[in-house]
Amino acid sequence: MISRDSASATLEARPDEGPVPFLDLKTQYAGIRAEILQALEEVADGATYVLGPRVAGFEEAFAAFVGARHCVGVNSGTSALHLALICAGVGPGDEVITVPMTFVATSWAVSYVGATPVFVDVDLATLTMDVRQVERRITNRTRAILPVHLYGQSADMGPLLEIGRRHGIPVVEDAAQAHGARCQERAAGTMGLCGCFSFYPGKNLGACGEAGAVVTNDADVAARLRTLRDHAQGRRYHHGELGFNYRMEAFQGAVLGIKLKYLEGWTEARRRLAERYQAGLADLPLLLPTEATDRRHVWHLFVALHPQRDRIRQALEERGVQTGLHYPIPVHLQGAYEHLGHQTGDFPVSERIARECFSLPIFPEMTNRQQDRVIETLTEILLEVEYA
Repeated sequence: MISRDSASATLEARPDEGPVPFLDLKTQYAGIRAEILQALEEVADGATYVLGPRVAGFEEAFAAFVGARHCVGVNSGTSALHLALICAGVGPGDEVITVPMTFVATSWAVSYVGATPVFVDVDLATLTMDVRQVERRITNRTRAILPVHLYGQSADMGPLLEIGRRHGIPVVEDAAQAHGARCQERAAGTMGLCGCFSFYPGKNLGACGEAGAVVTNDADVAARLRTLRDHAQGRRYHHGELGFNYRMEAFQGAVLGIKLKYLEGWTEARRRLAERYQAGLADLPLLLPTEATDRRHVWHLFVALHPQRDRIRQALEERGVQTGLHYPIPVHLQGAYEHLGHQTGDFPVSERIARECFSLPIFPEMTNRQQDRVIETLTEILLEVEYA
């Protein structure tokens, strides 16, 4: 409960202040502009535009960063998931256990290999896969378990890996939002057979365009991934299986190689901002995100829940605070998956999150003043909602 006395005076956007952006990639770029341009110029001068030394250098550096033996760069996080499921042995008629509270690309990859996504709900405290539901969904057609490290927090991997071992089912991690996250001191993406990352520009580690990667500790899997991404060429013009044009471009490898050096500092900035949000919003009638005690959250997104989400977002926008929405329709209720026969109520936690979630601005370059404006403005709006 908040009181009128605890709320700030009305905070209209001041004439000398622009809106608080949801994300500010321009400011981030300005700080490393010279390095980025030099790296891009070197790629252009070298005239190797696809794969090549810049991609190989990034692969080696990112593998070291997460503590994996191998990293294979590809052209998107979606492609990373697709290739990882192929390498896990998933194919037509198979089933993959995953969650409906995620970006739809998680399920796209399952569908791309001809398999069926089998959903389990998420846990409301962490917003990641509810491991208590997994085992009961396993059938003789289950070929993989695909947890999502949502919003920057790892799923509870210990029990999932144990279930996988007990049933002989590989675990493939969707770590698209979890660069540098950890579960019991192990890096997200390194615990299962494969870990799949996205480097979409808005990610904690973002390219200047589309890019992704798969990490693995299995040398045979890594070798197959490298072949599959390049038209399945074991050697030039020899194609042993169906392959794909999923190669990472050299420009993206160059950009990612520069940005990776700053990622840990950016992550610590996000963690500090998340702590300030937790303190500043603690007394408000919001369901705030939490960091599990055995995990390291990297706060790709700071997602709160409120039953009047849409009204709150509109009021924030009107007062100069931009927000995001991740994600308003769970995958099981998307038209593309209508054939699975799910209905509203099948996964109540995911559906509640979809109805009530909204993402507050959080990015490494965010100033205390910007964040204070978010907190103060949201406090006032919630007071208005409560007393309306």
